[in-house]
Amino acid sequence: MGTIGIVLHPERSLAGRLASQTIEWAEGNGHQVRLVASEAARFGLERLGRPDADFARNLDLAVCFGGDGTMLRTVGRVAPYGVPILGVNVGQLGYLSAIEPSGLIDALERFFSGRYQVEERMQATARVDFAAGGTALTAEALNEIVLEKTPMGHTVRIAVYLDGEFFTTYAADGLIVATPTGSTAYSFSSRGPIVAPSHRALILTPVSPHMLFDRALVLGPDTIVRLELVGPRPGMLLADGQMVADLTEGDAVVCTGSQYQARLVRFDGSDFHRVLKSKFGLNDR
Repeated sequence: MGTIGIVLHPERSLAGRLASQTIEWAEGNGHQVRLVASEAARFGLERLGRPDADFARNLDLAVCFGGDGTMLRTVGRVAPYGVPILGVNVGQLGYLSAIEPSGLIDALERFFSGRYQVEERMQATARVDFAAGGTALTAEALNEIVLEKTPMGHTVRIAVYLDGEFFTTYAADGLIVATPTGSTAYSFSSRGPIVAPSHRALILTPVSPHMLFDRALVLGPDTIVRLELVGPRPGMLLADGQMVADLTEGDAVVCTGSQYQARLVRFDGSDFHRVLKSKFGLNDR
């Protein structure tokens, strides 16, 4: 029998109801279930709560009830342990979810009978090297690493080095280092290309650049991208939308492909093109 970890959108009651269905099915079929303690308490499931540090250990499956934001949070928790993730869409159409709520029990049965595929998605990793020294920070992202201006700040100047060689200095609102999965997120809104998530690549996209060169670059997945903050204007680093660090002159962020991959459960092959058509209203003519 297996162990299922559940991750929930904190504000959607449907997520809680679906979690209850999952628990009833799992325990009725001899499986174990766990949640992160804080989320378990929010939905009255304290008996299944586990500390954050223990949640992903020895999981056979992580089930995510929410949208892409909840999926990103799930990936952050379980990717280092190689746990496959089943995304159940609760809300608007998401890129990462595999099924709709009506297909939940069928999906669980198919998974535990071995009738599924795993789609591996590249992640990016970032290390912050502070000019003043001290302990470097690290972060992982399925969508993107972003070095950008502070909310009330002006444009920032960011010197870019590719594999140790200086490339150019951008004057912009920020720079995005996206994965193929993240090419349809922040990078896309900044005029970056759409890259099928089956690829492995890093996409360097400037945000509102104040310079003639405003194109995104599609780089190899193992390219070492160094972003160094130049000049007195401060910046900040985010990974999948979550704040990592405030940065000042001379601080640098070193990005490359991660050793960890997101492992997404699929039942009928890749549906990226279908989701893309639906998301952007690309109806047949």
